[in-house]
Amino acid sequence: MIMVDEQDYFLSIDNGTQSIRAIVFDKTGREITKIAVPITPYYSKANGWAEQEPSYFWESVCKATNELWKVIDFPKSHIKAVSMTTQRATVVCLDNQNTPLRSAISWLDSRKVNTKPKLDFIEAALLKVVGAKRFVDMFHQNAEANWISQNQPELWKSVKKFILLSCYQNFKLTGLFRDSIASTVGYLPFDFRKQQWADEKSFQWKIMPICQDMLPELVEAGEKIGVVSNKASLETGILEGTPVIASGSDKACEVLGTGCVDEKMANFSYGSLATVNVSSSKYQEALRFHPAYPGVIPSTYNIEMMLQRGFWMISWFKNEFGDTERQLAETKNTSAETLLNQLLQSVSAGSDGLMLQPYWSPSNGDGDETRGAIIGFNELHTRAHMYRAMIEGIVYAMRECKEIIEKRTGNKFTKIVISGGGSQSDEIMQISADVLGTAVYRSSVFEASSLGAAIASAVGTGTYPNFKVAVSNMVKVGQIFEPNEINKGLYDRLYKKVYKKMYSSLQPAYVGIKEILK
Repeated sequence: MIMVDEQDYFLSIDNGTQSIRAIVFDKTGREITKIAVPITPYYSKANGWAEQEPSYFWESVCKATNELWKVIDFPKSHIKAVSMTTQRATVVCLDNQNTPLRSAISWLDSRKVNTKPKLDFIEAALLKVVGAKRFVDMFHQNAEANWISQNQPELWKSVKKFILLSCYQNFKLTGLFRDSIASTVGYLPFDFRKQQWADEKSFQWKIMPICQDMLPELVEAGEKIGVVSNKASLETGILEGTPVIASGSDKACEVLGTGCVDEKMANFSYGSLATVNVSSSKYQEALRFHPAYPGVIPSTYNIEMMLQRGFWMISWFKNEFGDTERQLAETKNTSAETLLNQLLQSVSAGSDGLMLQPYWSPSNGDGDETRGAIIGFNELHTRAHMYRAMIEGIVYAMRECKEIIEKRTGNKFTKIVISGGGSQSDEIMQISADVLGTAVYRSSVFEASSLGAAIASAVGTGTYPNFKVAVSNMVKVGQIFEPNEINKGLYDRLYKKVYKKMYSSLQPAYVGIKEILK
């Protein structure tokens, strides 16, 4: 049993892509204990599809919370609030009995429709004049609601609620269809600038078959969504009547949990979806027509650039080329990832000229023909070179994202905090400092998203008067990594003279591959 002093605690539930965690924090931001339940992210019935049962996510939440009570030795009444943070852009369809009609479509899903939105002449002309027509077409083609309505029309007729996974989990906890503004990221009729559902006259309602009553009520982070229902209490073990506080999506909570709450600080998230985020009090887009998402702190925005399947590439490498590390990990009571770090140590900075462009999936509006590439092979290169080049390539891409945001906002970041699974490696942290050419901080907690949700709970329960005070009391400074000046110079030259030119040089070849294989 874990013994702690009597005080108030906050329960964060994080429905991530690889696992569901139930974590208890105290009011200083200290993690008391954690239960992690690994989950299967999705199953695929066809190429590019990624689906999972909504009930599976909820059952995994229940499993995590019920395991939690076995290792905590204080009354449940000391948990003053619970907050749910989840993966973004995963959608759930419910019928009039609030039962899922089909599997949830994951954010990893890449299916599209081939149609274009039906807009009147004036709307289409206006969008074309302002240069938004391509983005609107893309939004229409990627919207899950359009795919379901076109390919499963009878099922779509029965859809009464079309919600994100965050809302589904909050509904399972409270029985209410309410969700946080800061969780609203996906192909929905949402006004990101105003942080509310789109105005009834907006063209957004015309480019997808969603109506207002399908969507939940939105509340600001730090506000009460509801309380844990009797049914949810029986299933999770959380006391009935415990307040459920709105927080935000996993990325929004991660920005808050790393303390990146001003425009001079950037959060680099080294997860399955790698992102660069900066908090802003005004709406700005890093790329035109690619929205700034709601921050957890009300009326703030997270200006974001992303790298699809970022540090998921480590799992890919481990599965495809890491048999040795996977087998040794079983005998040495360690992780394969820890052993892979030894590969990074065995190769010098720059990987002897091997360069990798990590575009396993299109990111930030790249064309769907985009692919990854490795160049510079010679007889010296080994599996270890490939692994180091992959990590270097990911960080090159993150540097490019950072520079785009800095140029767009006019702000030079003075502090970079790195979080997520990749940040746990000292070697990856050092490569990051060297490639970025500046000192970088490791997040003081591994579970930064869950800490962000706990901060929202602390504000929502009145433990702290506002988010600024809560962050100052609950977020600590992490380990700092300074760049190696020799490596910094080498990486700077490789980045500017080689990496920055790779995509434009290879893009015609990607188009050719797509044309040949279609």
